[in-house]
Amino acid sequence: MDTAGADIVEGLRGAGLIGTEAPALEPLTGGVSCDVWKVETAAGPIVVKRPLEQLRVAAEWHAPVERGASEVRWLKRARGVDPRIAPEVLAELPHYGFAMRFLPDCPVWKDELIAGRVDADFAAMVGARIAAVHAATANSAADRDAFSTQAMFRALRVDPFLLHVADHDAELAPVLRELAGALSAAKIALVHGDVSPKNILVAPDGPVFLDAECAVYGDPAFDLAFCTTHLLLKAVWLDDARLGAAAAALVAAYRAGIDWEAPDGLLLRAGGLTAALLLARVEGKSPAPYLTDPEHKRIVRDQARALLRDPAPVDALVANWKRTFA
Repeated sequence: MDTAGADIVEGLRGAGLIGTEAPALEPLTGGVSCDVWKVETAAGPIVVKRPLEQLRVAAEWHAPVERGASEVRWLKRARGVDPRIAPEVLAELPHYGFAMRFLPDCPVWKDELIAGRVDADFAAMVGARIAAVHAATANSAADRDAFSTQAMFRALRVDPFLLHVADHDAELAPVLRELAGALSAAKIALVHGDVSPKNILVAPDGPVFLDAECAVYGDPAFDLAFCTTHLLLKAVWLDDARLGAAAAALVAAYRAGIDWEAPDGLLLRAGGLTAALLLARVEGKSPAPYLTDPEHKRIVRDQARALLRDPAPVDALVANWKRTFA
């Protein structure tokens, strides 16, 4: 067992989650930002996660490992809003790792979408539950103080997705820098920061959200934009109109849950951020790994650039999104 594995076992033992046994650590897909293991214990399987300092991308991309503590706080806070929203955290471990309850028979939403199982009602539940967390934490001094993690959010989201593109695109740099500045300054509600289909489980009673490493007290429009972006990218990649309909259902359900500010202003901010994120997934530090066809990239790039020049509310953006160009 390597040093990381030994540390994990020692931490689990110290937390009382295992006894004297030395359980096997089964690696799970951890994406670009963390290591994840499944561990069999006498009480049942658990999941252990630990953040990486250098992310698994081609570009140099470092991020503070302290974000593991922020993720734990988000999971606990979200469960306080609705226990169905996030898995139960069982223990915090050394090096900002943590253990959480394993949820069996809950496929990843991304895998369901790729398999052609597109459910607009489930997408609406995603929008409604994101909005529920935002509504419960909006204008909350306690949540603002607990998630004062703007430096981490900048390192993981603002710099690689917006400013990296601005540094390489002189024409759109002013728009992107303005969006980045407004996003960095906003303190409105608790933001998950990585609401992507790969971070959402399809549970019997609705979506369960994972991977809140980027959690920050910021602009809730970012979460709406981030998830919408992923659905629109997959609509192009898979040429499936149902993914556009799922995005529309998500946005509509989210809008219905907005009670902390005027919906029109938030949807317009989300539209600008969606355009920027669409471009970033083609030109940014973390391009969408499945979007490899040059024609698909062109379709996304051309629409994103046009939308940055002439912003539209996210609901209008989704309604007019083109999967192909004649």
